[in-house]
Amino acid sequence: MEPCVHRGIIAPGALAASVLLLAIPASAAPHSPGAPGIGDPYYPAYGNGGYDVSHYDLRLKYQPATDELEGTATLVARATQDLSSFNLDFLLDVGEVRVNGAKASFRTSGEQELEITPKTPLDRGSPVTVVVRYRGVPSSEQAHGFTSWHRTPDGGVAANEPEAAAWWFPSNDHPLDKATYDVSVLVPNGTQAISNGRLQSTSSRLGWTRWNWRSDKPQATYLATLAVGKFDITTGTTEGGIPVLNAYSKDLGAHAGAARASIERTGEIADWLAGYFGPYPYNALGGYVPNTGTGYALETQTRPFYSPRQFAGGSNVSVVVHELAHQWYGDEVSLKRWQDIWINEGFARYAQWLWSEHEGEGTAQELADHVYASHPADDPFWTVKPGDPGPENQFDIAVYDRGALAVQALRNRIGDKAFFTILKGWPAKYAHGNASVADFRRYAEEVSGEPLAALFDTWLFQPSKPGAPAARAAKVAKAGKGAPQPRSWKRIASTNGVHGH
Repeated sequence: MEPCVHRGIIAPGALAASVLLLAIPASAAPHSPGAPGIGDPYYPAYGNGGYDVSHYDLRLKYQPATDELEGTATLVARATQDLSSFNLDFLLDVGEVRVNGAKASFRTSGEQELEITPKTPLDRGSPVTVVVRYRGVPSSEQAHGFTSWHRTPDGGVAANEPEAAAWWFPSNDHPLDKATYDVSVLVPNGTQAISNGRLQSTSSRLGWTRWNWRSDKPQATYLATLAVGKFDITTGTTEGGIPVLNAYSKDLGAHAGAARASIERTGEIADWLAGYFGPYPYNALGGYVPNTGTGYALETQTRPFYSPRQFAGGSNVSVVVHELAHQWYGDEVSLKRWQDIWINEGFARYAQWLWSEHEGEGTAQELADHVYASHPADDPFWTVKPGDPGPENQFDIAVYDRGALAVQALRNRIGDKAFFTILKGWPAKYAHGNASVADFRRYAEEVSGEPLAALFDTWLFQPSKPGAPAARAAKVAKAGKGAPQPRSWKRIASTNGVHGH
């Protein structure tokens, strides 16, 4: 029956109904599912919507002989909308999920979606604790046609970009949702478990040893790593007082000496980089080399991953410089969307150029001149736009070399004083957060007082080689006279395998 309304007078029944509607709290509005992706245009299914994670507590047991992983993950989060259900990114078999202590229903969908429906809907702003019990064989799982879990003769390793987490813990798998971590791993005696941050403790009982690691600063999910195997571990301290822990597989063979000769310089290099980028942003440092067949390295936070192949030609300090530079550019300040990859890779490559200058093997200017002069205008190198390369070219060499060339063009345009102020100020401004290429341009304009839109467009966003007038304006390639190959070039180019994610 319709309410009776006459000449602006509301019937008593209708008045009661309207009062009741006004009294319904906002939290009683319909709850809806969180989005299955966080909204990244390159990877629409990566990450999830509706919540934000602040901490991961991972309690794991791993059997190297069979590659079996068993775990309980506790996620401390907050709802960012009224949620009827939400997703995690995960691949292993789930036995139970609890949300705020109560059992929740769950199912899998898509490539790596774990859909969770809590017993009671979640109100926006409310704290959420999610417990997931699981087990599986990570090396048997694939998503999007590949695996990010690398089986080794004595265990396994989780390390890849843009994703690796789904093979060993459930998460909101996108850099926009950074969190702190506690990682506790039970492995057979004689086997080591390496992860990010500081080693808090180890304890052994009944043939098993538990390794407890803590990362107390926000960390993107792809920067979380786990390596289980038989390692030689070295420890030390930087001049700045940061504890260093490095780990080397006992089965590196002919690569062992070169790997140690490179990675044992981690503390020295981090102290040197701090002179350019500001104080080292974490309370732990190191690197590890498992016995994998992969060819790349990765800036896993506080403890980069290096493949043995990085040292096949001898010591390779340049790749250590690259991965440690990422601790500021990529880890402390993470990208907002994967198309912002230039901020990570352009500056890490540029750090290698600065190291070349430090070692007297070619200045950053000479390296920039060489990059510009060595690629003719019809080289496909110039068709990749470092500022938005597309997912298929995200780790193309142009993102690194053309990306670093853009950094030098910026330096030449605004001068060293403003440039080095920006190098140090950028990590401080966005410390432990996220930022985009557009954010960087605005910050560079703010510091330098220069309009930079045209320069950024020319060097980062045009799918063609900047012409002679632009090169002259950016003081690159000596106005087209050509440029000799700096002595460091072959050594820097030998790290190009680092990009084959």
